[in-house]
Amino acid sequence: MEYFTLNNKIKMPMAGIGVFMLSPSEAENSVESALKSGVRLIDTANGYMNESATGRGIKKSGVAREEIFLVTKLWPTVYEKETAVEETLKRLDTDYIDLLFLHQPTDNWREGYKNIEKAYKAGKVKAIGLSNFPDDLLKEAIDTMEIKPQVVQVEAHPYFPQTELKKILAETGIGLMAWYPLGHGDKNLVSEPVFTELAKKYNKTNAQIILRWHIQSGNIVIPGSKNPDHIRDNFNIFDFALSDEDMAMIEKVNKGVRYYTATPELINAYATMELKEDL
Repeated sequence: MEYFTLNNKIKMPMAGIGVFMLSPSEAENSVESALKSGVRLIDTANGYMNESATGRGIKKSGVAREEIFLVTKLWPTVYEKETAVEETLKRLDTDYIDLLFLHQPTDNWREGYKNIEKAYKAGKVKAIGLSNFPDDLLKEAIDTMEIKPQVVQVEAHPYFPQTELKKILAETGIGLMAWYPLGHGDKNLVSEPVFTELAKKYNKTNAQIILRWHIQSGNIVIPGSKNPDHIRDNFNIFDFALSDEDMAMIEKVNKGVRYYTATPELINAYATMELKEDL
């Protein structure tokens, strides 16, 4: 395993598993399987409605809590709720969260951030993050908040490597956590000739080459899977290194294209989107 040292000196594993779009039973089983396979970074969210299942998977794995880097996110409708963090801890059945994000940049994000800062000071949260935030709001958080963010979570992959954002992060020591690290299931991305060529060179899969590119680019990755074999494969990326020439070849794949665009209408909808019961 390789680690990213956050700007508050905490070390974070650079590869783990995400449970986005997994049902509670799928999340529970995937988390248990991942932890038993050696994965130590788990990413969930209020909005995924599987935090309780994630907590159950952690317990069933038998892995000690202190060995796990647990990540979750507050949903906008609870940003201003004083008990939001406590309720999240209860669902996850844990005393603390290693990294807590604000999930969406809705208008009440500043109140939500201050809520997380209180939890950070109380030791219930070890690091603060912003998910899906545009550069201008990230800069505002860096400039105005008492505790600077430690991680941003954004869409990032070879077609959209977040070149401009990473310039901001380099100045502040903020980490980048990539969602859609393999391109949202886009076979065109995974099947790019450069990845096929490098997969043969290193006796790896195309997906493993892309995930290794992320690690060497400084990105933290959380590919999701329900398949135990795929979970193990996604984690088997620390026994080789791409050369500088390989990395330069992959840079040419950049198309400046996202799969997800957060329109103002979508962000406004998130602000009032109440979540279903977490089972």
